[in-house]
Amino acid sequence: EGAVLAQQIMFTRGISHAAARGHAASSFVRRRLCKGTSLPNWTMKRSCWGPLALASSGGVGLALWCDDGSKAGKDPKVVRCGSWREIANLTAAESSKSSTGKVVLVTGSAGFVGYHCALALKARGDGVIGVDNYCAYYPTSLKRKRAESLMAEGIYTFEADINERHFIDHILKEYKVTHILALAAQAGVRYAAKDPASYVASNVSGFVSLLESARHCKPMPSIVYASSSSVYGLNTKTPFAEVDKVDNPASLYAATKKANEMMAHTYTHIYGLSFIGLRYFTVYGPWGRPDMAAFSFTKNILTDKPIRIFQGPGGSELERDFTYIDDIVQGTLAAVDKVSPSTKETAENTVYNLGGKDPVTVTYLVECIEKSLGKQANRLYVPMPPTGDVLKTAADTSLAEAELGYRPTTPLAAGIDKFIEWYMSNIWNDDSEDLKTYVPH
Repeated sequence: EGAVLAQQIMFTRGISHAAARGHAASSFVRRRLCKGTSLPNWTMKRSCWGPLALASSGGVGLALWCDDGSKAGKDPKVVRCGSWREIANLTAAESSKSSTGKVVLVTGSAGFVGYHCALALKARGDGVIGVDNYCAYYPTSLKRKRAESLMAEGIYTFEADINERHFIDHILKEYKVTHILALAAQAGVRYAAKDPASYVASNVSGFVSLLESARHCKPMPSIVYASSSSVYGLNTKTPFAEVDKVDNPASLYAATKKANEMMAHTYTHIYGLSFIGLRYFTVYGPWGRPDMAAFSFTKNILTDKPIRIFQGPGGSELERDFTYIDDIVQGTLAAVDKVSPSTKETAENTVYNLGGKDPVTVTYLVECIEKSLGKQANRLYVPMPPTGDVLKTAADTSLAEAELGYRPTTPLAAGIDKFIEWYMSNIWNDDSEDLKTYVPH
């Protein structure tokens, strides 16, 4: 494999030229030009790029070509620029090698949960391939650091969107993917009030596109996907159980996750795709998301800025079932092992709660962070905004315990200590501009 000097283009993709997307298209091209290459001064109609194995070592290169839309008869110079660079010596073929018989496509692999799950899958011998579009909802420098860490552990991450159907088709078939761990999604409850279309594009359209690719494979891969505790919405009975109705979402994000569960049911019924959906409860830990409370509170305490703590009616405290990332990974890998083959005869469609089983107030979270940092927070209690948050989450994990062997073992105080240790070593002195200036939505 290493002696291969050239390989066919794995995929190409175009960017539609429209006024609303012109700046994004330009940015897309600039990001992929070689260092020191400037963008030509012309109007771009379409650009395409694709990874190629151009190095004798099997390294992956990047090709870019741009079409200015001119007619060949009038101006034959439709290819206006081209460049390539070696990304790394790791190939997707090497990344997909498995000693267990499982080859797992992890979507959202540069995300928080996807990153940790990809590492754990690889560590036990599964073949792992990642896909991530590096959405700028929160600082992409953190996502790219995760991807670099994955690369160092032998996990290749394609930069692509799950809506790119032909690309996903190729990956599933070329690398004989047996399982999909579908974690790619537009995250965040409150941000849905600002950009609802992004949730529909990723969580609904993207999920359907992924399922369409999966159902056209022979054999079809089994699928484990991320749902959310948010689906319980305005339910007041706690702890939340999988048998509870989830018909009253409090946010658009929750509605899209409920839609994922309904889509999974449909594709099981019609095509025999097999699914396990995991309702994650407030995940935290090293490499976590900057928009989540543990991360943003830590940053504000260290920089002497106030932290906002939401309150419900009458000054009531919000409660969350915080779940440490290692516990989430354990439950997720158990689901990958349990999900049945995707055939009409064997397919399942099951959902499980994965939570910490010990809901606490947000004030208690702050106290844990204060103790671990050795520094007091400047607390600012404010009314909960009407953008989709709920008063309390609490997971009944008895079904996951019985069928997945799920056992959360990390108390919040211990998990926060681990998170703070990572934060101080990796984030506190990070000079990435997007991390320094980021303010959660």
